[in-house]
Amino acid sequence: MTINVLRWFIKMKNNFFKENRNALYIALCIVAFALVTLVYFSPIIQGKRIKQHDIEMYKGMSQEIVEFKAQTGEQSLWTNSMFGGMPAWNIGVPQTSNLMTYVNRILNVGFPHPIGAVFVSMLGFFILLLVLDCKIWVSFIGALAYGFTSYLYIVIGAGHNSKAVAMAFMAPVIAGILLTYKGKYLWGAVLTAIALALEIRAGHLQITYYLLLIVICIVVAEIVEAVREKQYLHFFKASGILIGVAVIAILTCTTTLYANYEFGKETMRGKPVLTQNADNQTKGLDRDYITQWSYGIGETWSLMIPNAKGGASGYIGNSNPALDKCDPRFRSTIAQQNAYWGDQPGTSGPVYVGAIVCFLFVLGLFVVKGKYKWVLLAATVLSIMLSWGKNFMGFTNFFIDYFPGYNKFRAVSMTLVMAEVCMPLLAFLALAEIFKNPDGLKQNKKYLYISLGITGGLCLLFYVMPQAFFNFLSQDEAMQFQQLQAGKDGALYTTFANELESVRVSIFRKDAIRSFLYIGIAAAVILLSVNGKMNRRYMFVTVTLLVVLDMFTIDKRYLNDSNFIDKRKAEKPFVMSDVDKQILNDHDLDYRVLNLTTNTFNDASTSYFHKSIGGYHGAKLRRYQDIISRYLSKSDSNYWKVLNMLNTRYIIYQKDGKKTVSRNYEAFGNAWIVSDINWVSTPNDEIAAIASTEVKDVAIVNEEFRPLLDNFQPTPAEGAIILSDYKPNELQYIFDSSKDELVVFSEIWTSKGWKMWIDGVESPLLRADYILRAAIIPAGQHDILMRYEPSIWKIGNTIQLITSLLLLIGLAFAIYISTKKCEES
Repeated sequence: MTINVLRWFIKMKNNFFKENRNALYIALCIVAFALVTLVYFSPIIQGKRIKQHDIEMYKGMSQEIVEFKAQTGEQSLWTNSMFGGMPAWNIGVPQTSNLMTYVNRILNVGFPHPIGAVFVSMLGFFILLLVLDCKIWVSFIGALAYGFTSYLYIVIGAGHNSKAVAMAFMAPVIAGILLTYKGKYLWGAVLTAIALALEIRAGHLQITYYLLLIVICIVVAEIVEAVREKQYLHFFKASGILIGVAVIAILTCTTTLYANYEFGKETMRGKPVLTQNADNQTKGLDRDYITQWSYGIGETWSLMIPNAKGGASGYIGNSNPALDKCDPRFRSTIAQQNAYWGDQPGTSGPVYVGAIVCFLFVLGLFVVKGKYKWVLLAATVLSIMLSWGKNFMGFTNFFIDYFPGYNKFRAVSMTLVMAEVCMPLLAFLALAEIFKNPDGLKQNKKYLYISLGITGGLCLLFYVMPQAFFNFLSQDEAMQFQQLQAGKDGALYTTFANELESVRVSIFRKDAIRSFLYIGIAAAVILLSVNGKMNRRYMFVTVTLLVVLDMFTIDKRYLNDSNFIDKRKAEKPFVMSDVDKQILNDHDLDYRVLNLTTNTFNDASTSYFHKSIGGYHGAKLRRYQDIISRYLSKSDSNYWKVLNMLNTRYIIYQKDGKKTVSRNYEAFGNAWIVSDINWVSTPNDEIAAIASTEVKDVAIVNEEFRPLLDNFQPTPAEGAIILSDYKPNELQYIFDSSKDELVVFSEIWTSKGWKMWIDGVESPLLRADYILRAAIIPAGQHDILMRYEPSIWKIGNTIQLITSLLLLIGLAFAIYISTKKCEES
């Protein structure tokens, strides 16, 4: 009887495995993704966290509104902690009404933010390859390759968490779109909607914009096929479904998107306020700012050779083996030179998709059939050409001038995220084709040899003759050495430059031969397999190990155990200094601090403790940036005039190597009454007039506000106004005067959001002195209330809750229908 029971159990187990084999394999792959992520980020097991510069800056800039919410339970949509005051939409406003927030937490399977983005990247790409009918194990290795692309780890190390999360959801969005166009309308719609909602929720619209460019390429291909096959009904049905779910996905982020649209108009990403250098201006960012971080044309080879331009900015270092053959006279000096010799202002590392991936990508151009090959090739080429930015300015200008929204984003090198998706995708479609039809490649081995020659052959050629193809001095370095070589010590500088180039050549050659070896071994393994001399399972295992070893070791150059710190230090990155304590002993409600010991306008550490004149943000208010450029970038009488009108009470500076603080007794205070008005006609006149106007006594007002002041006749000031209560999003004043007064508030102006009430009656605000708020206050004693309360906040939160709930209901419905069909079959 026992033997019969065992036989029955074995039979049942075997039947279950056969029927559920694919599901079990998929589950194992998902577990493997989690384990791989855990191994790479193993210090989190000890409770450590990644030290991330931008997250430290985020904690500085958001501290005021975080503390305010902890104390009051109220979410402030404005902070005064940096740049004199600015909207907090893109700083630290959690979207708790969007249920996709909780879906994202589930998908992170317990990994701390943003490490979960690595797991999601692998999972999303795995789904994408499965949608494209790749075998499970090919999808698995492809997902690993995509999950180990270097740029993901570089942005995580830098603290660009929203970018990492947005990158993670690119693949599943594409998967949902392709699934819909394949006729799987229900699951295609659900996957697209949820993935797109999560993509937009990540809050990095630049990455989402580049995803849209890939989607446009896909849609063009679908249109071509619909016309060719006369499948118009299917195309319009699929497209209609996708448009519908895209609208719902967008509505799940109504508040943030509308705020970015409406209030973004007044930031650096909106239309310029001033008319200056018209050739450089666009309807968004200036051209030189957009293209400041442009990938060099030669630097593009870093997709295949990581150190094509030396990797990350930083010292070469004394321990670098490349210094072994260096002239001893220059060794220590060369060790202090930049290890990056490309032409970007700086970089945290190269965009490396993998040597083997590049080889398989080229092979895919020969062996993969169908429309998607051309989509992926087109998107990859577009990605590379856009990344060149100022190095390919004609093409860049075309996109800046004619593609809506493109001029809102800087750092065009980021367009390479498109190539990071498309190159691995075509690469593993190629591997899938080899698995499916090995005889096809066996009969056309020339495809493999050509691909090997284009990738591995070029790596070998670059190794043998690097200086025939590459420069090993940046453009700035070359110009500097050219000037030095013309001097009396020219021969010495020539020798030094040659030695520096020699060291960098050694660094480059090491990675060139490395990529050649990985490509050569992978090509050999594939060749053995198609010739029947290696089992395909062994081929799969070998290629998997090669891909992981290749990518893993490069990623560890830029994000490794040394990047981790104690969790408590990560959560509280700034320590209060004696100077900070001294300033905070001043218990007045509101004043500003200028810190000259940091990079004032590119650092948010001061904002952690004080209301700072400076800060750290890529979308500061445009008018404030104009003031920085015009007056706060040089120390003169106008510099101090602007600091005074911004109520800058304390200045932190270095003295004898120590931080010191001085009080500025000339600061104008929270508000002041002026005796006269200097009327101007244009924004250019507004900002220029600051230099020639005694702004403590005279308000500079644009003619656009004359209707609000037609009945007001300025006379010498008599009254008084004081700030009686302060909150980040609410200011209260007490006013007393025997006559109507024009009051200027030392608060940053925006055209929308801020409202004012005098004794409970709403009254208009106007702009003065280019960046400040002002108002006419009638004679008498009055209580004045200013509050920042954009109407979109309440409305948007309601829309977000309803639409995100709709997506979850859609998911539940899709699961129910699929389960029912399985039971019926």
